[in-house]
Amino acid sequence: MTTEPAAGPQRLKVVVADDQAAIREPLAAVLALTEDIDVVAAAANGAEVLAAVAAGPVDVVLMDLRMPVMDGIEATRRLAEEHPQVAVVVLTTFADDDSILGALGAGARGYLTKNAGRQDIARAIRAAAAGQSVLDREVQDRLLATVRITAPAPARPLPEDLTPREREVLALIGEGLPNRGIAQRLFVSEATVKTHINNLFAKAGIRDRADAVRRAIAAGLA
Repeated sequence: MTTEPAAGPQRLKVVVADDQAAIREPLAAVLALTEDIDVVAAAANGAEVLAAVAAGPVDVVLMDLRMPVMDGIEATRRLAEEHPQVAVVVLTTFADDDSILGALGAGARGYLTKNAGRQDIARAIRAAAAGQSVLDREVQDRLLATVRITAPAPARPLPEDLTPREREVLALIGEGLPNRGIAQRLFVSEATVKTHINNLFAKAGIRDRADAVRRAIAAGLA
């Protein structure tokens, strides 16, 4: 009587996305050494990520944010819309409010800075594949600081003199889009978007991008 060999751990299929080959290739090689991770593709921009996921199967995308052709936030949003079963973990050098809120608003389940080690990245990939969220400590601290600063003040109603376009821009900020993403969505230039945002912030007394997201949510625009 023969005995079937015991099944090994399920291996997660991962796409590594970074526009710098000097980062992308070593990272993919290191992750490929992890027992339960298979790096099935390496992408230099968001468009390549979408192509790799479409060719699938893919469980998790390890996503850089600042990439040409299509940035990581737009790619994350597209994945959330077209391939909701694929989890995204952001791995970036940027930990500013716009990047964090943009990525999480687009649907990323994890957010790490490039100070993270291989084990931290592997844990975040496993957590994201299981439907859990993992945030870098620096990211957590920034989010908590934002909440502490703004929580005491209730959201004010939006002024009635906002133009329909300014409301539209606020709604897109609430979705987590960066200026370039808003420009692409509205088919206008980034300079035009900046003008709308400056006018919007001045009229509504909005302090920064994080405040704009909260005001959009409170107004039911996001």
